[in-house]
Amino acid sequence: MPILTNKRILITRTRHQASELATQLEALGATPILIPTIEIAPPETYAPLDAALTCLRTYDWLVFTSANAVEAFHRRAQFQRLTQLPRHIAVIGPATLRAANNIGLTVDLVPPQYIAESLAEALLPEASGKSFLLVRAAEARDTIPEALTAAGAIVTIAEAYRNQIPVDSIPALQAIFSAPANYPDAISFTSASTARNLIALLETAGLTLPPDIILASIGPVTSQTLRDLGYEPTLEAAEATIPDLVRSLLTKLT
Repeated sequence: MPILTNKRILITRTRHQASELATQLEALGATPILIPTIEIAPPETYAPLDAALTCLRTYDWLVFTSANAVEAFHRRAQFQRLTQLPRHIAVIGPATLRAANNIGLTVDLVPPQYIAESLAEALLPEASGKSFLLVRAAEARDTIPEALTAAGAIVTIAEAYRNQIPVDSIPALQAIFSAPANYPDAISFTSASTARNLIALLETAGLTLPPDIILASIGPVTSQTLRDLGYEPTLEAAEATIPDLVRSLLTKLT
């Protein structure tokens, strides 16, 4: 018998990004419940990204902090008929690396830890006098640009997408949190935004996050966001990856 049989796990990722986590959990016998708390939307304007694309070859480094940033960059680059790239490319972690490889990019740097602080530290030896194009979400923290700028780099930020709250998820959340019999055994949080948005959606629906549900965080930034919201994460993945998040859930639920 699969070891997570009868375990119900709420996945808060966007629908098209939940497949890897859902597939791994299903293989272990769990029942994934997909209710996205993030919806990917275009930025308010593509002007900064479009301007950067026209002179992409002039940057020393192209930096991606999410797979969504890679995908948005690729769509805009195709629209602009991009043919040139910077000399070096850096990504924040394995999922972003896969996204970059899938569109034919060769990545030069992946930090030892898959968080902004580690990526900034890994890039510091390259910073002085170099130019960086950082493609990211509109709501991203400024950890990387601040560290690189302080080290003497010239950093251009190009917002490629926005994370917004999908209000269409409210009825599904009302159904699952309306009675204890419907509660999931665990909730997975794969970014700070998924944590913030779930709590915002519950508040909009007049609900609160019930106690005793396992809160599974993918990494330290997400864990801190949960704490800032008043919730202590039950577990944190050893590395900020989906496989490690699944392993942590497996240990806790068995």
